Amino acid sequence: MSDRPHTSLVIGIAGGSGSGKSTVADALASALPSELVATLRHDSYYRDRPDLSLEQRHALNYDHPEALETELLVEHLQHLKAGNPVDVPIYNFKTHRRFPDTQRVVPAPVVIVEGILVFVDERLRRELDVKIFVDTEADIRAIRRIRRDMRDRGRDFESVRKQYYETVRPMHLQFVEPSKRTADLIIPEGGENRVAIDVLLARLREATI
Repeated sequence: MSDRPHTSLVIGIAGGSGSGKSTVADALASALPSELVATLRHDSYYRDRPDLSLEQRHALNYDHPEALETELLVEHLQHLKAGNPVDVPIYNFKTHRRFPDTQRVVPAPVVIVEGILVFVDERLRRELDVKIFVDTEADIRAIRRIRRDMRDRGRDFESVRKQYYETVRPMHLQFVEPSKRTADLIIPEGGENRVAIDVLLARLREATI
């Protein structure tokens, strides 16, 4: 790593699946010049399991913290803070494998880290300067999850419903909801909360002046 001092403001955005946290992250990122902000998605760090068949990979619990290579995300954040670029995995949600290629992310004054479990691991929490939890009602989150998985990830309704009751909901109650207590700021209704987003944007613009 270089000797460049830590100049990045790292914003962590967590919340349940379908809460609107990606919408908040995208709203913040798009309001700043592209060279001033970098975004890391925790979903990109799902572990690659070439040792398992496709059927076995489909059966894994992807809402448990162990499904994610969080230690690599922490390492990448530390590199970005030190002024070094990182190569982020690209995950294929249809095959549950990483693509051979990676995405180069370069250091920026603002780094946004988004994912349902980003407040669960203490190692990751220590890297976050501001922790934002997007809080949305469970029925709205469930509808959004169903729509996304069927539209973007090639899933049928029955498989989405089964996963929701077997892993998504239990893991939300066990890990995601308790992690809300570590947040610095709680935003109700995600991307629909323009007042909260405008306040955050004012803070980010201050950090990039």
